[in-house]
Amino acid sequence: MEPSLDLFDFLLRSPPNPAAFTNVEESYVRVESMDASWPGSIDRAAAGGFVADRLGIAFVAGYRAALQRLDPALSRASLCATEEGGAHPRAIRSRLEPSHGGFVLSGAKTFATLASGARTLLVVASVGESEGKNRLRVACIPADRAGVTIRDRAPVPFAPEIPHAEVVFEAVKVEEGEVLEGDGHDRVLKPFRTHEDAHVLAAALGYLVQTARRFGPAEAQIEDALATLASLRDVGTRDPLAPSTHLVLAGAITAAQRVAIAADFAKADEATRTRWERDRPLLAVAGTARGKRREAAWHALA
Repeated sequence: MEPSLDLFDFLLRSPPNPAAFTNVEESYVRVESMDASWPGSIDRAAAGGFVADRLGIAFVAGYRAALQRLDPALSRASLCATEEGGAHPRAIRSRLEPSHGGFVLSGAKTFATLASGARTLLVVASVGESEGKNRLRVACIPADRAGVTIRDRAPVPFAPEIPHAEVVFEAVKVEEGEVLEGDGHDRVLKPFRTHEDAHVLAAALGYLVQTARRFGPAEAQIEDALATLASLRDVGTRDPLAPSTHLVLAGAITAAQRVAIAADFAKADEATRTRWERDRPLLAVAGTARGKRREAAWHALA
């Protein structure tokens, strides 16, 4: 594959014959081997989805590309935010406290996606309150750091191949340079939600182009998927906090939902068809939060 290869040519001309899923580790190796060919993170997500044999593994490519949109150096990472009370800034009880020129991290996360296969953890933690608000920072630490314990949770009903974990931090030492600059919510957590939506959607569309090519003539579906990917490419370069970005993304999500509804798996093998029906709810995750962002964007513009 040439580094200059166009994404749409790749999706339309490459053999739509994905290797069978074995484990998440192998999926990482597969998409990492393609990185040099796709400097753009949305292209990387879509290409990773195209070579996946199921929606859950397409998600891995999309989630990874979303984190790389935050920091291109990240490859196998997990953003650890959700705690017992959720992921809202008020719910974050993990603590990052000064200690001997660095910090000590303590607390627990209840639902960290891909944490058990991660080399790096981005941990959202509180550094105290100011003016009645919980101030957050993000520590970027190795997953095997002393004091970190990762326990896989039971698989969820859809896309069970995606591991989610509980992560406990017991007096974990954090160097000063491992704490990212800026407010953890505004600089990392909030932008990542936009990046995750866009990149996971791009990966799903890459997967749907591949299945449309494998299981029968579906020219209209492929054309709609490519047009939506072109829109997501634009989203991937925009300010993730701008109201206009959220509205362009909202339109792309609606278009992608139409592609997913129109997807025809009638000629697919039974395993592929069954997985698709099982995993489709993945595309609706965080729909309420997306709706709130859309409403907030229109309100801001008004």
